[in-house]
Amino acid sequence: MAAGYAYLNARVRSRRSQLVGEGFFQQALSASFPDFVRLLGETVYAPDLKGGSLEDVDRAVSSHLSRTVGDLPSLVSGELRAVVSLPLLRADLVNLKAILRGKAAGKDPEEIKATLVGGTLPDTLINSMLQASDAASIAQILQLPGNPLAKALRNAVQGSPDLLALEVALDREFFAAALAKAKKLKGRFLASYFALEVDATNLATAFKLQALAAPANLEAYFIPGGTHLSLTAFSRIAQGDFAAMDTLSATPLAPAMGARTLGDLERILRKILRQKAHQGSLDSLGPGLALDYIRTKEWEAARIRLLARRAYYNLPADAVEKEVMG
Repeated sequence: MAAGYAYLNARVRSRRSQLVGEGFFQQALSASFPDFVRLLGETVYAPDLKGGSLEDVDRAVSSHLSRTVGDLPSLVSGELRAVVSLPLLRADLVNLKAILRGKAAGKDPEEIKATLVGGTLPDTLINSMLQASDAASIAQILQLPGNPLAKALRNAVQGSPDLLALEVALDREFFAAALAKAKKLKGRFLASYFALEVDATNLATAFKLQALAAPANLEAYFIPGGTHLSLTAFSRIAQGDFAAMDTLSATPLAPAMGARTLGDLERILRKILRQKAHQGSLDSLGPGLALDYIRTKEWEAARIRLLARRAYYNLPADAVEKEVMG
């Protein structure tokens, strides 16, 4: 297995050398839209950039992610392929939740699609879900045997849950499957990464519940599998008791202790998870390097899309600076 990872990681290192540098993001922060497109055309996204519109930028980002991230499982076989596929399945979870949120908010399909981050779902399926009218219709479209998200969504929509409950149902099913598979395949680092992501997801959910005046059945919104956030602390935070954030002091989530808004919390959690993913890049004979690369490329794509919109709508740099540079 180590030999297979050695080949995969050699390919990943080559691709990492082509990551877009911070200089691009600094320049793009205040560039006009034509200048932004020009700057993007001077990066590795150039082969995918076929025009100068906002839609062309979005298509370039999607195409580039597919070429540089989506094919990673195909570079290995057997158990290795299953391990490398886990971070991409996690991207499917992010995308499905983004589609459900966008639909609930009445967003245009193209606007929703601009927030998606790659994954394993084919473009034709994504487009069909984007055109669907509601969660139940999306569940009918997402008919993929063995896919934990498809099964979870079909089961969840039967009870007509609120959007947050629907997202938690998807999270619970995905993380249960991902943790079980990582442990079965002896992907120790991946298992520890997903466990931390469970904690981060629970913490964000607690903040959301607090804003919704926490319901009585708080345990129904808690996802098992984490390590550092207990159900007791989760419940206290969901009810507005920020003193419970102190229980995170000796954990990797400690930087989030001072967060008091969901926006600030999500920025901090994103940084914590990126740092955790980066730890895996130090293992030359394991899957951590691929995980770190996938998360880095997803973050790169998200920043490019956000900066493209800032430039297109001629917004001031400080409208996105904290989000893009944080």
